[in-house]
Amino acid sequence: MRGTIDHLDLTVRDPWASRPFYDAVLGFLGYRLAREHDRGFDWDLNDGDGRLLCSIGVMRAVGDGLSRRHDRYSPGLHHVAWRADSREDVGRMHDLLRDIGATVLDPPADYPDYAPGYHAVFFADLDGLKLEFVYQP
Repeated sequence: MRGTIDHLDLTVRDPWASRPFYDAVLGFLGYRLAREHDRGFDWDLNDGDGRLLCSIGVMRAVGDGLSRRHDRYSPGLHHVAWRADSREDVGRMHDLLRDIGATVLDPPADYPDYAPGYHAVFFADLDGLKLEFVYQP
């Protein structure tokens, strides 16, 4: 569909250290590891007919990016949000995050200021990238 995201690449200090986190989170979302290369990994989300819907890459940072954690208030990416199927789906993601020892920034809650019925969990990867799993009826 025109205008939807085709692929997204995230830079991290160590893709191999981040892989278990992204395997768990992206695997929960239906993505499958598709490629490993010298800078990191790509996970693909395919539809029921095997067509690629979206690809997410986790790539090794270079230069001064190796010396600091992500600052979402500096120019660049603030956060990434994935859509959930239900409030219960958000709860299951929260359970997974706790099981893998991930940093949960805000546990599942309602955010009526964002939109009616908005229910989300906010979390971070090893480099401090803010991530969200959200249900909106």
